[in-house]
Amino acid sequence: MKPPSFEYSRASSLDEALAVLGELGDEAKVLAGGQSLMPLLSMRLAAPRHLVDINRLSELAYVRTTAEGVRVGATARHADLERDADAARSQPLLVRAVRLIAHPTIRNRGTVVGSLAHADPAAELPAVLALLGGTVRVASVRGTREIPAREFFLGTFESALRPDELAVEAFFPALRPGARTSIVEVARRHGDYALCGVCAVRSPDRVRVALLSVAPTPLVLDVPDVAGAAELARSSVDPTPDIHASAEYRRHLAGVLTERALREAA
Repeated sequence: MKPPSFEYSRASSLDEALAVLGELGDEAKVLAGGQSLMPLLSMRLAAPRHLVDINRLSELAYVRTTAEGVRVGATARHADLERDADAARSQPLLVRAVRLIAHPTIRNRGTVVGSLAHADPAAELPAVLALLGGTVRVASVRGTREIPAREFFLGTFESALRPDELAVEAFFPALRPGARTSIVEVARRHGDYALCGVCAVRSPDRVRVALLSVAPTPLVLDVPDVAGAAELARSSVDPTPDIHASAEYRRHLAGVLTERALREAA
């Protein structure tokens, strides 16, 4: 299939990209990695009037690690994060999650921030950001703002980004001392979207999990009793059946994978 016709501009600066978005609003879409946008265009599930290509914005192609955590710019690829040793030491859950995303070819082009902005409830990185309590920084001609993960994901493929805004950075907090993490999922084939997935953080004073692919947004649960975690997960989800799995099977996976993730994190 072929995409509908559209106008195209390649931004040479962040200000230029924001100016186009400010002028066109919801008639424009941002092109970074394109690994989600291009299939949508080809299937004509999206028909923007204008594409704004930000791939030349090399100032946003960074992965920066500090004592507080990991910051990832809008044009940094999944592969950049996957290969970053400092990021892996600061927050090992990040690298483990990225390695579950599709295949190397996709990770070489797809962007971390783009995955978050796409807000696919079956994707790994939104669940990780929500579990860690991270943020997304967005910019427009009106200025910038930081959006907490709990407010960023609004529904299936729906985020708090306004039509004239560009997501420019994601922040993933560092692993706390004494904490351990894990991520597990079940997919029909390696690289497919997960039928269900669970990421977990166990620390001496708190246990939390985030479930993906069982709700319109990442589902974060505080676990007061590890022994009852599987039942907590099963009773907390209300998944939608589709051609890949029934609601009952996804609910069963939610319990099994929550128990497994917590065991691995221990």
